[in-house]
Amino acid sequence: MKFAPPLQQATLIKRYKRFLADLRLADGSEFTAHCANTGKMTGCAEPDFVAFYSTSGNLKRKYPHSLELTQNQFQQLICVNTALANKVVEEALQANLITQLSGYEQLQSEVKYGQENSRIDFLLSDSKRPNCYVEVKSVTLLSQDSPLSGQGYFPDAQTLRGQKHIRELIEMVEQGHRAVLLFAVLHEGISHVSAAKHIDEKYAQLLNQAIAVGVEVVAYKAKISAREVTLTENIPFIA
Repeated sequence: MKFAPPLQQATLIKRYKRFLADLRLADGSEFTAHCANTGKMTGCAEPDFVAFYSTSGNLKRKYPHSLELTQNQFQQLICVNTALANKVVEEALQANLITQLSGYEQLQSEVKYGQENSRIDFLLSDSKRPNCYVEVKSVTLLSQDSPLSGQGYFPDAQTLRGQKHIRELIEMVEQGHRAVLLFAVLHEGISHVSAAKHIDEKYAQLLNQAIAVGVEVVAYKAKISAREVTLTENIPFIA
C-alpha cells in the first residue's frame, strides 16, 4: 500500500487517550494527530520515537493529521495504524503474494458469518475447493525482555474479541470449510510470532485448540517505509 504523498517526519511527544498523539516538527512547532490504534502499543509509541504522519484534505476532520509509523530506538519501523493491516493484506491477496492463499477466483471482505455475529476479514472462494475464511491480526508487539530476539507476540492486551474470532474459525473448519488466521507483522524487528500466553492465556489456549482441529496459522512480515507498506516475507509462527 503506497502513501501518496509520502509520509512526513516528526518526533513523538506522547500518545494518549488511545486515539491521540502529540508530535513535534523540526522547527519546534507541535500538533495533535489522530492515532488509529486501540491497542496498548507497547514498545511502539515511546516519547522521542521518530514518527511519520499523513495529512488529510478533508476539512471536516478535527485532526487532519494521522500517525502512521513510528521508529524505535533500534531504528526499526513500526506501522501503528492498525486500519492499514487489512488494506495491506488485501493487496497481497489480489497479487497472489501470499502463496498459501493464492489462486482463488473470488475475494470478498467483511462478510457476516458464524454463530457469534462476526464478520470475516476476507472470504476466498472458487468452484474447485472449499471456501476459505481468513481472519487478519496486526502484530506489532516485540518482546520487551529481549527486544533484539525478533520474538513477536499477539495479542498485546487481553482480547475477548480475538477469542471470539478463534471460536468462529473453529466452527468453520467443523463445517468443512478452510479457516486461516493470518498474522500481518507490521514491525521490522519481528522475525517470528507466538501467541502471547503471558498476556492472554485464554487466547493462547483457544489458538492451540484451533490448530488441533485444522485452523491454519500463517504469518507474513511487511516491508515498511515512508512511501509504502507491503507484505513480503513468510515468517514462522511458533506455537
